[in-house]
Amino acid sequence: MCGIVGIRAPGRDVARLSYFALFALQHRGQESAGIAVSDQGRLTAMRDMGLITQVFSEQKLNGLHGDVAIAHTRYSTTGSPHWQNAQPLVQHGRARTVALGHNGNLTNTAPLRDGLHAEGIRLMSTSDTEVIAALIANEERPLEEAVAAAMRKLEGAYSVVALSEGRLVAFRDPHGFRPLELGRLGDDWVIASETCAFDLVGAAHARSLAPGELVVVDEDGVRSIAAQDPAERPALCIFEYVYLARPDTDLDGVEVYGARVRMGEQLAREAPAEADLVMPIPDSGTPAAIGFARASGIPFGEGLIKNRYVGRTFIQPEQGMREQGIRMKFNPLTEIAGKRVVIVDDTIVRGNTTRQITSMLFDAGALEVHIRVSSPQLISPCFYGIDFGDTEQLVASTRSVEQVRELLGATSLAHLSLDGMQAAVRRRESEVCRACFTGRYPAAAPVQLEKHRFEAREPARVAAGLPR
Repeated sequence: MCGIVGIRAPGRDVARLSYFALFALQHRGQESAGIAVSDQGRLTAMRDMGLITQVFSEQKLNGLHGDVAIAHTRYSTTGSPHWQNAQPLVQHGRARTVALGHNGNLTNTAPLRDGLHAEGIRLMSTSDTEVIAALIANEERPLEEAVAAAMRKLEGAYSVVALSEGRLVAFRDPHGFRPLELGRLGDDWVIASETCAFDLVGAAHARSLAPGELVVVDEDGVRSIAAQDPAERPALCIFEYVYLARPDTDLDGVEVYGARVRMGEQLAREAPAEADLVMPIPDSGTPAAIGFARASGIPFGEGLIKNRYVGRTFIQPEQGMREQGIRMKFNPLTEIAGKRVVIVDDTIVRGNTTRQITSMLFDAGALEVHIRVSSPQLISPCFYGIDFGDTEQLVASTRSVEQVRELLGATSLAHLSLDGMQAAVRRRESEVCRACFTGRYPAAAPVQLEKHRFEAREPARVAAGLPR
């Protein structure tokens, strides 16, 4: 996940515009937030742990002056959720200074870090993002060529915004795993992870960045550079449609909300249930529950009240935090007592939320709890920017549907089929990555990708007198 924003708007308060745009992307990361501005080439960055409103005050925003800005809200997949990994990261290199924010996950971080260490380049964080910034900052060629050269060294998923030499640059990996959108604000330009960020600042969506594309925004406007040839097959993450993106976002011409409603409608056709009430696990399960109710004819209702001051439990960085968040987040209504209920959710990842909610509903008097999931079973790790890097975290990876049903304590359990999901998003199979559902990866995938692996390496380097 992670949300990224870039804007060049001389004469406007770019820090404040970035702040508001980042609000629309808070769902993509809740661990840390940051803004970097460039004032005639001089970079200033401010970042800290917490939500956007916790990191930035009116006083702090007033101290960020410039014509160009980038912003980031983080959800960690490489590197611990600590301050040194908050973004945008600033790298002072031999050739230039770069501020950079990244959404995605590199799959060749280790050899790239080793190569930088061998050159004597000091890395201060344990995230893959700093590797990208260091490659650009230490490449002694013009900025555009330096970025293109760095892109050719990277493997995996990366959608990036960066500031250097007073210019805004943005680029996307050749597969296009993570979204990256270009918008126009009058004569100015905005870049963001999702189109919903444009709506909040009054910008109009222009287009998606193409896989392998590099965009440079300066006083001459926008220039597009085909820095890399697109991969043989594009691979936009289908999980964006299922869960990650906001419902009011447009992904390559498909509105996410409509796709989720269609998933629910197809789910009702594939896995009907005799019940008195269809209810969502809010909020991400709501569009699919509306679709399920519409197609099945079973009344839709709110059986769970959500505490909206609790964040997205799936993207909490530690398991204990997720479980505590679930208990704080949902409370059942007495309306479900004596009823057979269908609960609709978008996914079952680790099973913690669903298991606890099922227990809550039975305790509240539900006669039957039928779980319907508007995506297939998650069976394989993601190496491209979602925090399930090993099969042990996936409840369905080693269990049948019936075994998962028993674990959850539900009356019945059914998932949407792969074909049903594919039809709902109105994209061909050859246009998306669905490796987490199939185990078939469109690009090289490492055997192991543990989030904290570089934290374990650094003490040994320090003890040996090697640069970090």
